[in-house]
Amino acid sequence: MRPLTEEETKVVFEKLANYIGRNISFLVDNQTNPHVFRLQKDRVYYIPDQVAKFATSVARPQLMSVGTCFGKFTKTGKFRLHITALPYMAQYAKFKVWIKQNGEMPFLYGNHVLKAHVGRMSDDIPEHAGVIVYSMSDVPLGFGVSSKSTNEARNLQPTAIVAFRQGDIGEYLREEDTLFT
Repeated sequence: MRPLTEEETKVVFEKLANYIGRNISFLVDNQTNPHVFRLQKDRVYYIPDQVAKFATSVARPQLMSVGTCFGKFTKTGKFRLHITALPYMAQYAKFKVWIKQNGEMPFLYGNHVLKAHVGRMSDDIPEHAGVIVYSMSDVPLGFGVSSKSTNEARNLQPTAIVAFRQGDIGEYLREEDTLFT
């Protein structure tokens, strides 16, 4: 387990900035409970600083995971967020989309968010911005990328896609064999 390089940190923070913007500082600069990002194999973990210090005493081959997995680096060097980062992203989300109850199951089965399923949206969501998807009872269900801005989405057909799904909590069941390996 090692700290991220400058380039890796830049890639991770750019991806997180799509969803939480400048609120990244709340993740890193928490004075009462400091956290750090660490890389184990190709996965990035968000760990309390005290736990990260303890983890240095464990050999890399024996250490499977520690902390919360935020995502992984692909072979091409891009960073892909995992659904395990959702509680932290939902806490500091910039743009939000709430879906009606009839749209929750299609979303959790891996489909995109349709206009007919949208209950409400944050104002001023730009096109291709990261959004956190909530149920109408404010339970975070996943995250995605907006296909249209808020103003354009209001005039779409009911079957048009409002947000492209990037991750949802249904992945815990659908990908349980590969999610943590």
